Amino acid sequence: MQALLDAIAAMPAPVDAGRIFHGRGGRHPGCEQWTLDCYPPVFVLTSFAQASEDDLAAIGAALQARWQQIAPGQSLSWVFQHRGEVLRLAGRSDTRLMAGSVPDPHLVTEDGARYRVHVLKGQNHGLFLDMAAGRRWVRAHVAALRARQGQGARVLNLFAYTCAFSVAALQGGAAQVVNVDMGRGSIATGQHNHRQNGLDAGASFLAHDIFSSWGKITRGGPYDLVIADPPSYQKGSFVATKDYARVLRRLPELLSAGGHALLCLNAPELGVDFLRAQVQEQAPALAFVERVSNPPEFADADENRALKVLVFRNNTEGST
Repeated sequence: MQALLDAIAAMPAPVDAGRIFHGRGGRHPGCEQWTLDCYPPVFVLTSFAQASEDDLAAIGAALQARWQQIAPGQSLSWVFQHRGEVLRLAGRSDTRLMAGSVPDPHLVTEDGARYRVHVLKGQNHGLFLDMAAGRRWVRAHVAALRARQGQGARVLNLFAYTCAFSVAALQGGAAQVVNVDMGRGSIATGQHNHRQNGLDAGASFLAHDIFSSWGKITRGGPYDLVIADPPSYQKGSFVATKDYARVLRRLPELLSAGGHALLCLNAPELGVDFLRAQVQEQAPALAFVERVSNPPEFADADENRALKVLVFRNNTEGST
């Protein structure tokens, strides 16, 4: 646990939401169970194995000591979440507030954008911190398209969750973003995120099951950029090993000629080769362009197990 304590002792005063310690990346032997994130002003400690009360007390003391150095006179707020294997597979977690309080509403920033988060319920807090580089890629790519074409891009955001990719795309100058996610609560948070960033126009929100809505989705195209960031395993809705193919085979008809797809996969057991092979089989007209590097704070001892964010280009002639 010493590597985690050392990271706490050296952490700067937080401004944007971000990861402080990434034990899951395997670069700190003995600390694989731990991650520490900050959703200012709240720290979120997560353990993927059973944690003793002594461990939690030591981590809490380290947080308190460092907080008094970087924010003297301010109360420390931190949350602990246990995600053991049994809980994780059941889609559940055990979360408790250890000290202080959590704002309501709880708004955090990233690269100047504002997002609503909820750190006391569920495994997903409203903003996937490891996807920060993907959002930066989207913002820059859309801005470059606008500069080159003289008009804003049309973007399709599949498995949109709370629509952070849409916020990034509109900030980059997209003309229209279509967000699709079957979670009505997530879509409602996504609409709130757009309002928080003054993006009241240019986005549409479809609280639909993607697999039963292809007709409606296709009619909104073709798109200059399609983003797919599905769950790797969500019982009853999406299993990457069988369902990603169903998304990929639709891409050629969704994309404009020369359009790009940003395809994401966060499954340690499935490497880059899995996703590239699936694209080659289901959508051979899409050519691999690059892998977007993960944020440095999410560095992994095995990049094949880390989050995969891959860019492909549609080389289909005559796509409209």
